[in-house]
Amino acid sequence: MIMLRRRAWDRLLSWKEQKDKKALCIIGARQTGKTTLVRQFAKENYECFAEINFITDPGAASIFADMLEADTVITNMTAYLRRPLIPGRTLVLLDEIQECPEARTAIKFLVEDGRFDYIETGSMLGVRYKEVRSYPVGYEEIYRMYPMDIEEFLWANGVQDRTIEYLRDCFEKSVPVSESVHTTLNKLFMSYMVVGGMPQVVNTYVETHDIGRVVENQNEILELYRLDISKYAHGNDKLKIRAVFDSIPSQLNDQNRRFILKKVDENGRQNRYENSFEWLSDAGVALPCYNVTEPQPPLKLNEKHSLFKLFMGDTGLLCAACMENIQFDILQGRADVNLGSVLENTMAQELRAKGFSLSYFSSKKYGELDFVIQRGLSVDLLEIKSGNDYKKHKALDRVLSVGQWKFGDAYVFCKGNVEAAGDVKYMPWYMIMFYRRPEIPSGLKFEVDISGI
Repeated sequence: MIMLRRRAWDRLLSWKEQKDKKALCIIGARQTGKTTLVRQFAKENYECFAEINFITDPGAASIFADMLEADTVITNMTAYLRRPLIPGRTLVLLDEIQECPEARTAIKFLVEDGRFDYIETGSMLGVRYKEVRSYPVGYEEIYRMYPMDIEEFLWANGVQDRTIEYLRDCFEKSVPVSESVHTTLNKLFMSYMVVGGMPQVVNTYVETHDIGRVVENQNEILELYRLDISKYAHGNDKLKIRAVFDSIPSQLNDQNRRFILKKVDENGRQNRYENSFEWLSDAGVALPCYNVTEPQPPLKLNEKHSLFKLFMGDTGLLCAACMENIQFDILQGRADVNLGSVLENTMAQELRAKGFSLSYFSSKKYGELDFVIQRGLSVDLLEIKSGNDYKKHKALDRVLSVGQWKFGDAYVFCKGNVEAAGDVKYMPWYMIMFYRRPEIPSGLKFEVDISGI
């Protein structure tokens, strides 16, 4: 298996260079590559590496059974590992830390001690938060890891950095991409829709290009998710969470994509299922996208949590869960209206990986916009078109014509090339990889002169 290039690597490097670093807690859905990344990072950047996995080695929890004081824990740790650890040159990985809440509590004392660097990883930290007696507030830095995004997928498939920089330049300047590159990138994007971003699955695709094996890998991951629901959800929530999870593909296949609870439980009530939606979101396997009453900032205050779409955390897993053999149609470029759900899911996945909250706008008066995204102090409008008539967008036109509403940019992501027409920018689907949050200038300082008061 090849070591895939991940954006998170740069995040680990910047963390390591911090003078008074905290523990780095990497969270995210199962199989997103957290442990593999940390192992390789330790191999290249530390003299000594100690890995403790609380699932494969449940006895390791005994390290933290005594009084949670640094000397005691480190003594227990070195005795358990049966080897010394070198102060200042050792990285300790506490893997699947959700299985040992005491270890999460002990991080405060270990960071204060300062002998070693610590990384925690966990797949279910968001759903087991109540089991931690005392959070290491101020001693832990949270970093959420997602499946591989489109750019990382291109790296894995050998697309050169200079090609990506060329594409980025086309995006920023609204200049058409050369036809040969555009055609190739559209095909790679179709591949990404089918393969998704789970590193194991991407590795299988890169090494074999066998879609049958890709789907096998994806089905194994889906089954792991279902097992996690059985293991980590409580009581009656297990059945509700499983029912919601398994219904995501069919719910997205509806024309408006909106999640309809009645399709899961005829007698179901929103308040009884709210924890199920939150559980799947906290576990990183589903991405909620809420309707807003008005596409104006701040969007968070305009969200209607009773109206939402529920996307799968990975587009490849969505394709595998559809059970309709849609992979062939997608790879042949037939991303028509019947496959629009996969296309929209792909965009939601990419936007979430970029750190955006997901919202959409729908009203009888104006129609529906696929995504409304707050970017800084302004709101951008994003339409996702699967067919050839991508220049027809009545809802977008109506919303843009509202005089009292102000917007940033309006994008239509489509199969066509880069083009600007009036207030709308037409972008190829793959260009979503360059849509990012505004960067905070490095070294930004703000001081107030108080000498006069």
